This record gives sequence, C-alpha cells and structure tokens, in this order.
Amino acid sequence: MERLLVLVRHGQSEWNLKNLFTGWKNPDLTEQGVEEATAAGKKLKEMNLTFDLAFTSDLLRAQHTLKLILGELGQEDLPTSRDQALNERDYGDITGMNKDEARQKFGEEQVHIWRRSFDVPPPGGESLKMTAERTLPYYRSDILPKVLEGNRVIVAAHGNSLRSLIMELEGLSPEEILKRELGTGKPVVYRLDEDGKVLSVEDLAEI
Repeated sequence: MERLLVLVRHGQSEWNLKNLFTGWKNPDLTEQGVEEATAAGKKLKEMNLTFDLAFTSDLLRAQHTLKLILGELGQEDLPTSRDQALNERDYGDITGMNKDEARQKFGEEQVHIWRRSFDVPPPGGESLKMTAERTLPYYRSDILPKVLEGNRVIVAAHGNSLRSLIMELEGLSPEEILKRELGTGKPVVYRLDEDGKVLSVEDLAEI
C-alpha cells in the first residue's frame, strides 16, 4: 500500500511581491504565483502522481494554488478540506507592514527574532511554536490517518504551517526547522510507512 503525502507552499502572492508580512490577510496569487502553481501541477503530472484527497487553509492564495495544481492533473473535483488550522502564522501587529520598514521601526535584530526564533511571537501574533500548536493536532487527527489508510493526499498551505508539519515528519529540532526554506509553488513528496514514519522525501525545488 502506498502512503503518499505531498506538501506544497502556495505560489507567490501579491504581498510576497510587495515584501509585506501577510499572515492571515488574504491576497491572491501574482501572475508569477499562477505560473508557479501551474508548473507544480505539471511536475506532479510528469511523475504520474494523482490524489484521493486534498487539504488546504482558509486563505485564498493556498486554495488558488491547489485549484491550479488539480486542474493540471485533471482532478478539479477532488474532495477537499479547508481549515484555519493550516493558515499561515499570524503576524499580529506587524501584519501588512513592509519588512524593510519594520526593520527601520523596530530594529534589524528585533525583526530577525520575530521572524526566525521558534517561540518569540511578534506583538499580537504567533510564534512558529504557537503555529505548530494549532497545525499539528489537525495533521494528527485529520490528515495523517487518511494517509495511513492508503489515500494519496496533497496539502496546499503556507511556509510556516508547512514547516510545522515538516518538523514532525522529519524529526527536526526547532533550530533545524528555522533554517528550512520552502520555495513558493514547490512540492515536497513524502512516502510514509504504516506508522507514519518517512520512507523517502523528494523536494521538487531541487529538481
């Protein structure tokens, strides 16, 4: 029985392009983001991968990415679950702020701490640790059991919600996961054993 899990970060969004902290705000994909998502679908099709179930966040950029991928696979009607548990990290008071402007206002070091520490949230927002505390229970209760049943599952979400899943899948420390970069629109393909342990991982950003 194949146990397949594919994680993909949404394509470039309008706020990615503007270098803004996006969080739970809801911009759509840019033209480049549409191209990235479409290319992801083509790559998965080349690998002869199809899916039984899809999961995505409550945000448009992830949903649009998934729609474009499934369109390339001819699976537009795939059963799909949407949940806020897979939303991007909430950046709180710095949401919508340009990252360079934030550095000028709060200082380079402070912004770096907010962005790259595991458990220090920006004012009014979430740390990566807090993001994982809502993302991982959903993964364990809703996504992983479907994979272990033999369903081929794709998850389209966000850099930090997916980092939470990758941290669990690959057994990474907080320090290690902070160094893990996820390209926009680049699928990561996992094959799991009957216990949910990773047998193989293929990062399509490296192909």
